[in-house]
Amino acid sequence: MFTGIVAAVGAITKVTPLQEGNENAGVRLTISAGDLPLKETKLGDSIAIQGACMTVVSLTDSSFDVDVSRESLNKTAGLDKPGEVNLEHALRVGDSLDGHLVSGHVDGLGTVAKFSPVGESWDLRIDVPPHLAKYLAYKGSITVNGVSLTVNSVQDDAQGGCQISINLIPHTVQVTTLKHLKPGHSVNLEVDTIARYVERMLSVQKAG
Repeated sequence: MFTGIVAAVGAITKVTPLQEGNENAGVRLTISAGDLPLKETKLGDSIAIQGACMTVVSLTDSSFDVDVSRESLNKTAGLDKPGEVNLEHALRVGDSLDGHLVSGHVDGLGTVAKFSPVGESWDLRIDVPPHLAKYLAYKGSITVNGVSLTVNSVQDDAQGGCQISINLIPHTVQVTTLKHLKPGHSVNLEVDTIARYVERMLSVQKAG
């Protein structure tokens, strides 16, 4: 589990196919850890990269490698090429839960509709696909590229999806990769775990 509080911004420095010539193969990512401390990290540990939980398969003092399956590449954004990424270690017993409980399993992709400054803050609007729209609510939590954020408004659309608006303070923009967002960009979304369980309980009740 994670919190959605980004510990550091690192960078994918190398993308290596796991099988040359096989378009269905995954890749190995070499990631410069930036300010993420690796002193206590060991092989097999989980690290969230742009909100996607990955397993450390190789490690140095300042970088680590993870293997990403083709399925994960197809269902996420920002893991297929060099560039900055949000990083967070998995929660340990006794760690502070400053964001919200995040599994590191990306539920789907959203599309940035707007990202612009409003006063000292930033207005981020994301188009959310229909299969995730039902989990979103005013003042609810959502994880965007690994960052725990609060939904300011939800506007449903005719196709069953919705557009959410999020207010970002300058600090969040400065210390995460969200500063690179532009309209049309895809973002990794993970809905609140509690909302997922509530929806499941309600659907079972209706079926019964």
